[in-house]
Amino acid sequence: MKNILKGFALAVSMLTTIPFFKVHNFYNGINGYAVMFYPLVGFLLGVILYGVHTALDPYFASTHLGVIIFVLWVLLTGALHLDGFSDTIDGLYVKKEKALEVMKDPHTGGMGMIFSVSFLILKASTLVVYNAFYLLPLVLMFGRFNAVLAIYYYPYVSPNGMSTLAKEELKGFQVAVSFVYVVAICLIVTGFFKSLILLVSSLLAMLAIKTFFIKRYGGFTGDIYGFSIEVTELILLNIILVWIYV
Repeated sequence: MKNILKGFALAVSMLTTIPFFKVHNFYNGINGYAVMFYPLVGFLLGVILYGVHTALDPYFASTHLGVIIFVLWVLLTGALHLDGFSDTIDGLYVKKEKALEVMKDPHTGGMGMIFSVSFLILKASTLVVYNAFYLLPLVLMFGRFNAVLAIYYYPYVSPNGMSTLAKEELKGFQVAVSFVYVVAICLIVTGFFKSLILLVSSLLAMLAIKTFFIKRYGGFTGDIYGFSIEVTELILLNIILVWIYV
């Protein structure tokens, strides 16, 4: 039980800027549990965003409130996954042999900056016209569940990367626990049909990302995990928009 609680604290610490769990101690035995809780942390972040939207909705115009939620989203995650997105894009604009080295560079390249700004504009635009904020917890949860799947099932190619311990310690039963609570939460929030659409869409997004990066690099890196979370979130947001306007 102690390792489980420490794993949850580590997951919160790694994936959010929430201060009261600021511990980055990667003790042996807790890293797999931390990954197991990634989707739950995403869900809780989404609950915070939805709660703030509900509280402020009577006082702000919907367009401005959508921007507020977008900015809060970035602040709560510390732009962690966006940084991975940017580094991954930079790696795509050099030869394969140099890509991992470029992705480790703390400086953002020109293409990474351009694509990141474009991505942020598109994500913010989605939230400006978004009317299903109660589904945000599921969007954030599915993005991080894809990271769980990537860590467990696909090779990790970054030497001595931060995710090495997570890859080594994550067990099949921990992935199964993640899957069970992800499905249970979805059924509670949306019911079977919408849950199925979100789950299948999320898995298809992960399959496309996996196919591309396995072919290019032979596996994933920590930056690509962040890339997969960001891309999955944007895809799901737009799929939900189709429900609203079609």
